[in-house]
Amino acid sequence: MAVLLPINPEHPEPRKIKRAVEILEQGGVIGYPTDAVYGLGCDLMNKAAIERLYQIKGMQRDKNLAFICPDLADISRYAIVENAIYRVLKRFLPGPYCFVLTATREVPKMVQMKQKTVGIRVPAHPVTQALVRELGRPIISTTAAPPGEEPMVDPWEIKERFPGLELVLDAGAGGSVPTTVVDLSEGEVRILREGAGPTDELV
Repeated sequence: MAVLLPINPEHPEPRKIKRAVEILEQGGVIGYPTDAVYGLGCDLMNKAAIERLYQIKGMQRDKNLAFICPDLADISRYAIVENAIYRVLKRFLPGPYCFVLTATREVPKMVQMKQKTVGIRVPAHPVTQALVRELGRPIISTTAAPPGEEPMVDPWEIKERFPGLELVLDAGAGGSVPTTVVDLSEGEVRILREGAGPTDELV
C-alpha cells in the first residue's frame, strides 16, 4: 500500500523530493501533482517500472505515455525541435500542455508512439519540476485515473485506488481537467485534445 506524504505545493521540502526520487531510482511507481491533474509515474529509463505502471493503472500497452522534462533545454535530447517548433514550446511551456514531437534515439521504444513520436510535458508545478531535476532525467506521466474514468483529484483516493504505488505526494486537491494535447510532429499545429491549456492562441 502506498505511503501518503504531504508536501508543500509551492515550496516542496527537499527531503521529501529526495525520498520520492529514491523510490523512482529503485524502480518504484509514484503519484504526484502536476499543473493539470495528478499523475502516476516512474523513471523513463526503467523498463520494468514502465511495465508496472501499465499494470497498476490497468492500461493497455497501446495507450501512449507522455513524459516530463524539467525545462525546454532538456526536450531537445528526446525530441527533434526545429526553430518553428521551439518558438511554440517557448511560448506555452511551462504549462498544462502535452506536445507530440518526433522522437530522437534517446527515447526508449516502449514509450514511443507508432509514428516514432513522443508526448512531452514541462508542467508549471514546483513539485513536478523538483522531482525531475532531482532525478536528472524525465519521469513518465499518465493521468491518475482508472481507464475510461475522470481524473482523480483526491490524493488519498489515488492511494486507495492504486495500491501498487509506493508513494503518493499529497499537495492538496488536484485539478480535474487533463492537459491540452497538441501534435507538432508534422510541422503544423494539430490539437488532439482540448484540456486545461487554452487553445485560442495555438491555431
